[in-house]
Amino acid sequence: GSIRAKEGSNYGILRYMDTSNAYPNNKHLNVLVVIPAYNEQESIVSVVNDVVSAGYDYVVVNDGSTDETQSLCESHGFNVLNLPQNLGIGGCVQAGHKYALLNGYDVDIQFDGDGQHDARCIPSLVELIESGSDLAIGSRFVEDTDGFRSTALRRLGIVWLSFWIKAFSGKRITDPTSGFRASSKKAMALFARNYPTDYPEPESIMLAIKSGLSVNEAPVTMRERQGGKSSIGGLSSLYYMIKVSLAILIVSFSHKRKRV
Repeated sequence: GSIRAKEGSNYGILRYMDTSNAYPNNKHLNVLVVIPAYNEQESIVSVVNDVVSAGYDYVVVNDGSTDETQSLCESHGFNVLNLPQNLGIGGCVQAGHKYALLNGYDVDIQFDGDGQHDARCIPSLVELIESGSDLAIGSRFVEDTDGFRSTALRRLGIVWLSFWIKAFSGKRITDPTSGFRASSKKAMALFARNYPTDYPEPESIMLAIKSGLSVNEAPVTMRERQGGKSSIGGLSSLYYMIKVSLAILIVSFSHKRKRV
């Protein structure tokens, strides 16, 4: 059955929603596509239509957008989880993990609301989960692709973070900043309890590895963002690299390898 939010309620991190118009997924596992969105009015409609065309259940997690994202979702009848305030990408994604667990999904897919990701690549991530991975990362670099591979400066940062994660975990991840990822129930449970707040992708990879989860990559194609503005640019890029590098180091030494 469906659960509806109390109007104006700020109950917990989740405000429950009606899922009666969710589209069925015919795969072996029950998959939910989680679309974090903050001020994505230019792209959110096409992103949801892409996911719907691929046949997956989805939820848009609206992270306190101040533009027309919420009204567009509601006017189109989209499944949308409206957070009572802006939590940032970490809290927004964590809300999606909690929602997926609450509603009994086997796998959730983080799928950006800016139009960079291609729903046709979702099956590759799901297949990794079916074959035993707990966290499947969509990588632009594990194989040569024709898609958008980020700017030269960002690629340099990606190479550094890949090296840094391997140095402290022994695991090579070619695209540690990728926000196109699939999580098993084990990973969802871990991230629902503990998920980084800012720039969470590289740190959460280290957290998953140190928690004994299986982390692997699948090749995906990405596009340039279709709208909105990246939170990383200029001096914030330097802050990002320092903060994430330190966070990976802290996770490495504060978490002994264990099985969740």
